[in-house]
This record gives sequence, structure tokens and C-alpha cells, in this order.
Amino acid sequence: MEKMARVTTALGGNALTGRTMFCHLDAPANAISVCRDAAQVVVAGRNIFKIYSIEEDQFVEKLNLRVGRKPSLNFSCADVVWHQMDENLLATAATNGVVVTWNLGKPSRNKQDQLFTEHKRTVNKVCFHPTEVYMLLSGSQDGYMKCFDLRKKDSVSTFSGQSESVRDVQFSIRDYFTFAATFENGNVQLWDIRRPDRYERMFTAHNGPVFCCDWHPEDRGWLATGGRDKMVKVWDMNTTRAKEIYCVQTIASVARVKWRPECKHHIATCSMMVDHNIYVWDVRRPFIPSAMFEEHKDVTTGIVWRHLHDPYFLLSGSKDSTLYQHIFKDASQPIDRANPEGLCYSLYGDLAFAAKESLISSDSNRKPYIGDRRHPIFFKRKLDPTEQFEYISSSSALSVFESDVESGSMDWFVHTAKQYALAGRPLAELCDHNAKVAKGLDRNQVAQTWTMLRIIYSSLGTVSSTNLNHSMGKGSTALPLMNSFNLKDIPSGLGSESRLDRSKGESRTENILMDSSSTLINNEDNEETEGSDVPADYLLGDVEADEDDLYMMDHENPHAEEQEYSLPQEAFPLRHEIVDNPSALDHLQDKADSPHVSGNEAETVSLTPVESFSLISISHSLYENRLPSDFFNPIVRDTLLFYAEQGDVQTAVSVLIVLGDRIRKEIDEQTQEHWYTSYIDLLQRFQLWNISNEVIKLSTCRAINCLNQASTTLHVNCSNCKRPMSNRGWICDRCRQCASMCAVCHHVVKGLFVWCQGCSHGGHLQHIMKWLETSSHCPAGCGHLCEYT
Repeated sequence: MEKMARVTTALGGNALTGRTMFCHLDAPANAISVCRDAAQVVVAGRNIFKIYSIEEDQFVEKLNLRVGRKPSLNFSCADVVWHQMDENLLATAATNGVVVTWNLGKPSRNKQDQLFTEHKRTVNKVCFHPTEVYMLLSGSQDGYMKCFDLRKKDSVSTFSGQSESVRDVQFSIRDYFTFAATFENGNVQLWDIRRPDRYERMFTAHNGPVFCCDWHPEDRGWLATGGRDKMVKVWDMNTTRAKEIYCVQTIASVARVKWRPECKHHIATCSMMVDHNIYVWDVRRPFIPSAMFEEHKDVTTGIVWRHLHDPYFLLSGSKDSTLYQHIFKDASQPIDRANPEGLCYSLYGDLAFAAKESLISSDSNRKPYIGDRRHPIFFKRKLDPTEQFEYISSSSALSVFESDVESGSMDWFVHTAKQYALAGRPLAELCDHNAKVAKGLDRNQVAQTWTMLRIIYSSLGTVSSTNLNHSMGKGSTALPLMNSFNLKDIPSGLGSESRLDRSKGESRTENILMDSSSTLINNEDNEETEGSDVPADYLLGDVEADEDDLYMMDHENPHAEEQEYSLPQEAFPLRHEIVDNPSALDHLQDKADSPHVSGNEAETVSLTPVESFSLISISHSLYENRLPSDFFNPIVRDTLLFYAEQGDVQTAVSVLIVLGDRIRKEIDEQTQEHWYTSYIDLLQRFQLWNISNEVIKLSTCRAINCLNQASTTLHVNCSNCKRPMSNRGWICDRCRQCASMCAVCHHVVKGLFVWCQGCSHGGHLQHIMKWLETSSHCPAGCGHLCEYT
């Protein structure tokens, strides 16, 4: 502490002097408040209620307001405020719902003045009017706000927010009659103290409870709010509708906000949990705090600037039972630890790079950036001469490397996303459709991938036996059992003395190609043996042998240079048992002068099974005994990883959705989630909202499925009085009518409810649909023309 700076500030002849200092409290503090002359501070909590004098070097305890033999809940304070017009007047909000005022001018030890017991639940906030001595406002967990005249025993007016509990109330500094109230449902209401029956304005400020608010001391229309959504928002109330002009994203729920005196754009915040630090933000630079105080070891519960016109002294209380005075010169500046470089790609492929001007100024080849030629999203901030930190004057130099507009075009991405089919059809149709889309965009590799996926994962369908049992010769006719071949029409792979070896347990890999018009069996490895004495053209003659003899081989004169050839028996399933009866094939003898035998052919030979081989008629698909589809899963997984590494996450996600459970188990959940989030982010950048939502719904990742269900708020108005409904039920708090009454059957709707957004009437879905089939007028009789889409 000895190294801390000592600051002296002149305020209208009086001087504020001090340094960073603290004192230990008897119990955790819930709230603090400072008196008008900035000489004393009051600390209130569940088990503490004391006044400390702020000396130059220390805090000195002046008064303990918790007096009496029996501890009372009236001393258990949730909030405390010191009147800025009367230095002897304090008010506290008790956890038992009592509002207590305290008069420090009383000669007795007990300074308690008045008790107001009208609230039914804990009072969260009390606030004095900035100019009226006797006007006090309170906000409670029961959802009501009450205005008290300290000269009377009861409240003079009650304000009902028709909502959940009130978390903060603040009188406007510039507008005499206006005060703001924040609620746990995320709404902010503006009231006129002269009209307790209805608020003047209401708007939704945060997604979740709004814990605090603060009017700007200089700008009449600025209102700052903080909520559980970790955001601080500044609203302009001078317009017809509340307009958000600044937004600061913090790292924890915001418990307190206080505008910094004499600094228009600076605001101090503290968090409700997790984060113990106090931050001072420049709302124009919402991404990094201007200053940070790190002294507290537990959650900070109360912050207040020591004087209305002094921006250098900040007081804070915490759950760590300490009271601190912070000096601004001793604050740490996060920008000193921030990364001064930045790098980002645009949608058009342009690369933006920001760095310190001192690093780039030496580069003589660098040209100044004049702005994006398509979208002027970059701008240089003008320096404010009133800025008090030296580092603000330092700036970064921005360089942009622009890519060619044509080469960086992402039209293919948009067209592909719009035209891809991901569900609703059989797998084969989806693959064929997507392959056609990719082919039309000249993405041949992606198209080939879709085609391969169809072949691997979808059956080829049932092929009729007539398509498989036919001759490959010219003009040949199908035979009941045997096929006739003209060797001139057969590739050279079969025009040789190849032998079938069933006795050896060896098999060869065969390339089997299937054409829609003919069945072609081609063994590329088996080339025609030179010097073969087998005639070029032959017909299969009568076969008189056992079934096993059909696969025997003649080993007497094997050719040394001939490669061994074997064909698995499974490729030739028999149609029926072959009977040793030559009469069944007698008609083959009549085919000697068949039209496919040319007149200049030397001879027609009849081959026995020992001399060559015979093909049994094929009645089933050759692919029937192929490898299972999951055999290819590792290859498909590597393919998707390849596309993702190349940046084509669209293909990876589309294949993942189309294949579903076939491939999902091959890829870990974290990788899938990364692909999905990347693709969804790209779709949203191009404003393809419907496609993005479809991807979310079809995703197989649980973390992605819930994306379109988060941050969804449903606002319901009463169909009778048109007032907003609370979340406590379907009975309207104002008109006491049931809002979910069916306009057709006049019964309470328990389940799916549909209503017209024009007149707010509705009912059971089936009843409304049936009614609107015959009539376009509202069934409630209000005269509105309703339409169901």
C-alpha cells in the first residue's frame, strides 16, 4: 500500500485527498452509499449496518446503527441509500419486506425513524428523489413499487408492473416525475409518479432478469441497464421507442452499474457471481475495459463514486467483508496486456490485418487503406481530446489484402446449399440428386463422391433374370441352361485357354463391370495366351458330365507362360440341379446353322468340360455377395476429414446428414459438432436462415439440436384486455379472465393453442382450422378477418 499514489482533487474549494485503502468489516456487505459531502460512507448487510468516516489514510468507524438487545430483521439490509439533500436521512430495504428510514440527528442511540410494512416480500431497492426531501421509492420481490411521503405513515401511491419481482428502481436525475424500474422477466418500465395506474413506456432490455439500472448524470435520456445475460446496455429514451445505442459484453452477470462522473462515456460495473473485479468501461470500446480494480477476493456487492463531480475515487463493498477506496491511477489497464495485432477474413476472401503503427510505418511499400470497395465496414476512430488515458491516443494501422472478386466468389456455396436435398427421399435418390447439383456447378470431385456413396450404401435394386441370362453374341438368343458366345464379340480376356481350378483353394480379384444392356465379364489380368490352338469361334455343344466335372481342369498340357486363373464358384449360382440327361440339350444340335455362325467360319467344335469351361445361366445379381457397406466406413470417414481440412465443410456436413447412423459412429462427437457449427455459421453469414435451421433440425449432434430452441421468448397478451400476461398462469391479473379460452367451443384450452396475431382470439387447433374452412371471420365475433396459414 505504501507505493500507492496519493490523489488530491479540488471540488469547489474543498479538496478530496486519499489513496487506495481498505478496512475489514464485521460481516459481508450487501450495499454501500455515500453522503453528500463525500466524507462518510454507510455499509449495510445482513449482519452489519455501520457508518465510516473517510479519512486521508484510513476508514474510521463512526456509528453502529445495529443497536438493541434483540436482533431484529429490520436491521438485515438488502439495500441502503443516503439522501443527497439531507445528510441526516438514510433509508434501508429490509429482507423481511420492511422499508426503514433512519434519522441521524436523533439524540438517542436508536436512530430508527419510520417503518413501512406494506410490501409482502423482500424489498430489493430503495431510492430517494434527487430534489424532494420527503419522497422515497421502493421496489420489492412482490412485483410492486411504492412511493412514500416521509411525513405520512402509509404509502401515497402503489405501482404494479404486472410482472415478476422488481430488482431496481431509479428516479430520473433530469426529469422530475419519471422513474425507471427493472424486472426479472427482462423488461424495463418507465413510470410517471403522478399516474400510478399505468406505466408510460415498457420495453424488453435483456434476455433474462435485469438486475440494475442507472440514469446518466449529464445526458437526460440515457439509461444504462445490466442483466444476467452478461450485458450492459445503454438506451436512448429521447426517441419514441427506446433505442439501444451501446452494448458492452462482460464475462458474468451484471449486479451494479454506475456512470462515472465527468466522463460521459465511462461506466463502472461489478458482477453478481464468478468475477470479483470492478471494471470501468468506455461504452464506445465495448470489447476491453478501460480500467480494472482487482483488490477484492470475493464478489463485489456495492459500488459508488465518492463524489458526484469527482471521477477518481471509487468506493466498493464486498462479500469478503472489506470496504475499499480505489484510486483511478492505481487501476490496472487491461489494454496493456491485450494483443495489439488482429487478423480476419471477410466473406469475399479479403484479409484484414491490424498492427501497431510503429511496426508498419517503416514499410515504405504499404499503401493506406481507403475503405472496403463493397461494404465500408472499416473506419478509423476519431480521437477524443477529453480522453484521460495516454494509451487511447495510440492507434493501430489497418492493412487489407484484397482478393479478386471473381476468384473469391462464393456463389457455388449458396447455390449448393439451396439445391442440396438432405432428407425426405431414399438414400440413392438423395445421392443422385446431390451429385447432379455438384456436377452442374462444375464440382466434379464432389459429384463423384456422391456417386460413390450411392454405390456403396444403397442396393442396386432387383435385376431381372432376362437381363442377366442372355447371350453377348450378335443376334443370339437366351438358352434355358447354357449361353452361346461368339468369341469375336468377347474381350480378349476370355478368348484364351483359361482354366477353372476348383481343386486349388486360390481365388483372384476380378473386375466385374455390369452394363444395363448386357452382362459383361472381363478379367483384365487374364490375357490371351500366345499360340493357343483353341478356335477363334466356337459354340458350346452337348455336355454329358456330372455337375462337378464342369469345373475340372486339364493339367496334361499346361502352358508355362500362362497365368493361373480361378473363378469363385459363388459367382455362378445354379438355377436348378443339373440332371445327367443329354436329351435336355438335344435342341442345341439343331443350332449348328444358327444365324450367328458365319459362312466363312472354318468349323464349329463341341467342347467338353475338360477342354474348356461352361457358364451356367446367371439368375441373380453379381453383387449379391459383395462386401458389406460398413467395410467402406473408414474410407468414407477419411474422405469427410479430407473435405473438412480443405475448407469444404458443406460437403462434410451434407454427407454426415444424408448417411446418418451409417457413418456417425465413425466420427467423434466433438469433430461433428465443430463441422456443424462451422457450416451453420457460414449459412447465417450468407443469411440462409431457413437452410441453417434445417441443418440444425437434421443434425445428429445433441449439442446442435438445441440451438434453435435456445433464447426463445414467447410474449402472450390477454385476449380480453390486451395486457401482457405474466408467467404465473393463464388467468389475467388485470381482468381476471382466462386467456386460453377457445373461441369455438368456449372451453379452456389444455394443450396446443393457436391464436390470431391480429385480434388475439384463438382456441383449439382443430376447432380453429375447421371454423376457418367455412368462414373467414373471427369465431369470437369481433369482426376481424382471420387467416390460418
